[in-house]
Amino acid sequence: MPIAFPDYHVPQPQLAETSSRYAQLHQRLTSASSPADCLTIISDWDKLLCEFKEWSTLTHIRFHQDTKNEDYKAAVDELDNISPKFEDLETKFKHALLASPFRDELEKSLPSMLFAKWECHTKSFSPAIEEDITAESKLGSAHTSLTASAEIDFQGKIYTLSELEKFADEADRQTREAACRANSHWFSENAPELDRIFDEQVTLRHSMARKLGYRNFTELGYQRMTRIGYGPKEVATFRNEVRDKIVPLALEIAERQSRALGLAQLMHWDRSIHSPKGNPKPLGGHDWMIDRATEMFDEMGHGLDSFFHEMKDRKTMDLKSRKGKAGGGFCAYFHQYAFPFIFSNFNGTRGDVDVFTHEIGHAFQSYSSRKQAMSDIVWPTTEACEIHSMALEFLTWPHMDKFYGEPAANDLRRIHLSTYLQFLCYGVAIDHFQHLVYEKPDASPGERNAMWQELEKTYLPWWQYADLPAESSGRLWQQKAHIYQSPFYYIDYCLALTGALQFWSNSQKKPAGTLESYTKLCTLGGSQPYLGLLQSAGLRSPFQPACLDQVIEDAKNYLNSNA
Repeated sequence: MPIAFPDYHVPQPQLAETSSRYAQLHQRLTSASSPADCLTIISDWDKLLCEFKEWSTLTHIRFHQDTKNEDYKAAVDELDNISPKFEDLETKFKHALLASPFRDELEKSLPSMLFAKWECHTKSFSPAIEEDITAESKLGSAHTSLTASAEIDFQGKIYTLSELEKFADEADRQTREAACRANSHWFSENAPELDRIFDEQVTLRHSMARKLGYRNFTELGYQRMTRIGYGPKEVATFRNEVRDKIVPLALEIAERQSRALGLAQLMHWDRSIHSPKGNPKPLGGHDWMIDRATEMFDEMGHGLDSFFHEMKDRKTMDLKSRKGKAGGGFCAYFHQYAFPFIFSNFNGTRGDVDVFTHEIGHAFQSYSSRKQAMSDIVWPTTEACEIHSMALEFLTWPHMDKFYGEPAANDLRRIHLSTYLQFLCYGVAIDHFQHLVYEKPDASPGERNAMWQELEKTYLPWWQYADLPAESSGRLWQQKAHIYQSPFYYIDYCLALTGALQFWSNSQKKPAGTLESYTKLCTLGGSQPYLGLLQSAGLRSPFQPACLDQVIEDAKNYLNSNA
């Protein structure tokens, strides 16, 4: 019987011992007389790398599971303090590998993607920014603690931010509006602290970039995100494609929503609703949903079936919302146990199924890639990672009746597609905002809010807030944790979504072949850069002209025929 997640134990690596082992690796690398010697050294180094990765991963998970636990908080503080020192050791060894006289031969034995990733890493770290990285991590933890600590009194009960989200899908408009206002008031009341945290983050990030010789943090941020084969210019081209072709479609969807709801004006609290009776909801709770998911993956096969059974056996899913638990959802992978873990916050809405299938997509990909040459390429870069997660949301469409029944499942599919098309507009707005922020790192909170309001006019012209305190003052961006925690990550969802939507389009015509193509892509892990992985799966690059034209045509046909 495999070890279950609650029993996972990873000892904290000691800096002195790790430094000594790195010194030995450097000595061996200097003395290496052949590529074969270097490959053995690299294999030993990978084992050392995994020791810190495993401890870091488990420390973050435990903290997210219970942000009020003092031991978990102390552990994550310790991680924040020592991470830069371990990163320094790692970076120096990567420099040595990249300078190896056997590099050409090594690139014939190992995926060239490894060397490309190491190049990005070495360009994004220096001992000169160790203290800044520690401070940045602590600010990230402060943001997590702040949002996780939210206790919002609504209808006589106390809710977390994650729990309050479920009311966005309520049929009763007054309830939706009241919940939206409660959420907005929390963000408005906490705006000073949110401003302080972000202000300090922007200042730190700009300082780090300057210390490393970059003009601003945008250049450093792209290195940290391992952007290979494209840069800000290509991303701007993609944003323009969304602005010119998806925004008009998103407006049509919003107008359809207004007509369906019988509303003269679609307000912020109406955005998630597509029917007067409310959005479809899963017909059961956590345990019932796990049973339905088991049936679904058993029918889908292609390895998803046995994988999900093993996830249940290993207890590697934490999906229930509770007090003190951090919001959001994510997937992590443990190399020591050769198995992933997923985290979410079920709240009884369709988002439970969306996030669940999304994180299972990440988990299945990492599991399928577990035999890659090194731990560094079990995961692809993040814009490719999100293809697997978003695509699985679409590839499970034929089984949505298990969770919702019919005809609600058909309504769900239409809503899911509509929501993602509109999401592209929001996602590129978040990305454009970050580019503006880091171009003007000295901007005041008020100036940043004004930047966001201008972007809403461009990408989200149907959004209306009335007098919601946070949103009407240009603070909606503060509700997106990625801006605080993972700068320049959010565009990855949009880039990946272009691939996932192509999987959806293909699955409408060739469902079996598309699922097979998907599972093959999962096995490739991060052995190729983003554009290479797209090509291997026969998907168009989002940087190509008309990259979304076929998807838009198919989406319009689907939405019109399922109105």
